[in-house]
Amino acid sequence: YPSLYSHLQNGDRDRCGEAIIPGSRFHLAENLFQELQEHFQALTATLNLRMEEMGNRIEDLQKNVNDLMVQAGIENSIKEQMR
Repeated sequence: YPSLYSHLQNGDRDRCGEAIIPGSRFHLAENLFQELQEHFQALTATLNLRMEEMGNRIEDLQKNVNDLMVQAGIENSIKEQMR
């Protein structure tokens, strides 16, 4: 995305090629800020979803490791050592 600075320095056209009325630069900046905010929210939602998925995978891995330890007879000896 083009920077806000480049839009404000352009002076006569916005991203869509429409003429910018001098008083409308504030609205252009507002619109760009809104777009950035929407993109940030979408990225945040994606990041949260991926973190949740990673957390689920870690839990599954912990369960599998615990199962392997039980099968190997290691779990009881570790519990005894912790006492």
